[in-house]
Amino acid sequence: MSRPPRGTLTRVPPSNPGNQPPKTPLDADHAWRATAGRAADTVLFFDFDGTLAPVDDDPTAVRPAPNVLAAIEALAPLVRRIAIVSARPVEFLREHFGGLDGVDLYGLYGLEHSHSGGETVTEPAALPWVPTMRELADLAHAELPDGALVEYKRLAVALHWRTAPRLGPEVQEWGRRQADRLGLRVQAGRMVLELKPPVDRDKGMVIGEVVRDAGGAWYFGDDVSDIKAFSALRARAAADPAFLGVCVAVANPETGHEVAEAADLTIDSPAALGDFLTAAVPRLR
Repeated sequence: MSRPPRGTLTRVPPSNPGNQPPKTPLDADHAWRATAGRAADTVLFFDFDGTLAPVDDDPTAVRPAPNVLAAIEALAPLVRRIAIVSARPVEFLREHFGGLDGVDLYGLYGLEHSHSGGETVTEPAALPWVPTMRELADLAHAELPDGALVEYKRLAVALHWRTAPRLGPEVQEWGRRQADRLGLRVQAGRMVLELKPPVDRDKGMVIGEVVRDAGGAWYFGDDVSDIKAFSALRARAAADPAFLGVCVAVANPETGHEVAEAADLTIDSPAALGDFLTAAVPRLR
């Protein structure tokens, strides 16, 4: 099967939780046309890693794809809000997006947030877990084999094996054992296992809260954790036929198929997404 041209979107069957009829137009052109009429009441949501930025062997070296920052800056005054919803801490996201007006940052799956450059607010129920996470990160450094990368995020610990794929089973088994021992929750991702506090916050909850009174929303994501965000948009559309929800998957060789099956539209890379958002700016003006 031939691939679509770089930077284009294609329609794929949505997972459609609850057997609700799809509300999304059949292609990106119609989706943007429908959005233009309600842009001031539309929220654009973006995952970071693998969506706005290509995945890198070193998580600290990840940077947004070309055109992304300029496109988001141009789109922000044209829509109701732009929100970055990520597994990264807010402070990491602030390095890239903190200077942009009209951009909200949700870190650690919603355990932290900062609105339009404001202070970082942490979910109170998660704060008692900070010492546990520090101890877990230290233990991971001591017990996991060379080649496994331990990323400490204050309220989460991510265990990566991208540079040593053979370690995947061992790292996952160790992480799940520690999660059971400490009463933590586990979030699987692209060659990473994340351990986080047992606090009820995830991307779907963040999106569901933000779009309660919005007229429309797009969500762009690449990983299995983004499927909850897709489901939140579908639930909102099921409750209000006037709401326009568009779920976009950014393709990748690891989780791309699963995410694409749950999305309305797919795009082939973070670089293509940067080009796509740049082209969308004049359409929403």
